[in-house]
Amino acid sequence: MKKLLLATRNKGKIKEMQIALKDFEFEIIGLDDVDLPKIHDVEESAMTMEGNAIIKAMDYGNKLGFLTLADDGGLEVDGLDGRPGVFSARYAPGTDKDRYLKLLNEMKNVPEEKRGAQFRLVIAIYDPESGKIRTCESLYRGKIAREPKGDEGFGYDPIFFNEEKNMTNAEMTSEEKNKVSHRGQALEKAIEILRKEF
Repeated sequence: MKKLLLATRNKGKIKEMQIALKDFEFEIIGLDDVDLPKIHDVEESAMTMEGNAIIKAMDYGNKLGFLTLADDGGLEVDGLDGRPGVFSARYAPGTDKDRYLKLLNEMKNVPEEKRGAQFRLVIAIYDPESGKIRTCESLYRGKIAREPKGDEGFGYDPIFFNEEKNMTNAEMTSEEKNKVSHRGQALEKAIEILRKEF
């Protein structure tokens, strides 16, 4: 069976992707499943999410020789002029909680009508054998909650509120979140690309 490498060590991200790709004809592996020193983490040096996704897909794909799927995404908050955006994972030192608490603190005086936000995600798929690279993108709108709620998910999920479902991402199961989230939508597009082109 052909292997598809997910270029991440993020357990939450791998779990979500494996659920979304469960019916797929590839063996899905993450960076912790391959013989690659922990010290080799690709520097995300681009100023765009697309650039970072391509850098990661090509670097790991060329080093390991596997068909590789990499993503880069971030939270863009209307009331913060689109921040943290491409810097979402590095918005504050420490844990996911440190980052979302910093963001909540910055949003404490922002009124409801300016609390809109979106997750943007870009996926890059790279085949080192053919040199072919393809990308796709998705957006997921919501708003920033006043306080964190829920224990599921990762990243900014506890403060990202889905108005339609009337709950935060962290209050949803992985399956529920995959149906509505940016990652779920982008993975659907990525599956189409994998089926047609790889």
